[in-house]
Amino acid sequence: MALRGMAGVMTGDHLEAILKVAGAKADKEGWAALPDGSTMTLHIAHEGAGMTVSRLEALKQDGDLVFARNLKRELFALVRSDVFAVAFEGELNTGKSTRRAGFG
Repeated sequence: MALRGMAGVMTGDHLEAILKVAGAKADKEGWAALPDGSTMTLHIAHEGAGMTVSRLEALKQDGDLVFARNLKRELFALVRSDVFAVAFEGELNTGKSTRRAGFG
């Protein structure tokens, strides 16, 4: 899933909408955590250099900064406008119950 703003910049509203679709839940400290078993990858680019930050379990926005925490509890600080895409891994809980054929 990739969203870009009018000027090609990820906004706070975009990021909040993406996390909502993924079923992320906010805690009292402001971290939006993904459902158990799900992770995300942020795709980032700045002045022609690109990188990915993967296996993230939670994000927290503070102004133009995005703090990202991975499964090892490592912390990354990024400028939100450098994020151009978000990819999710695992099954997302979007509020819909799923029934698989053959399983009650």
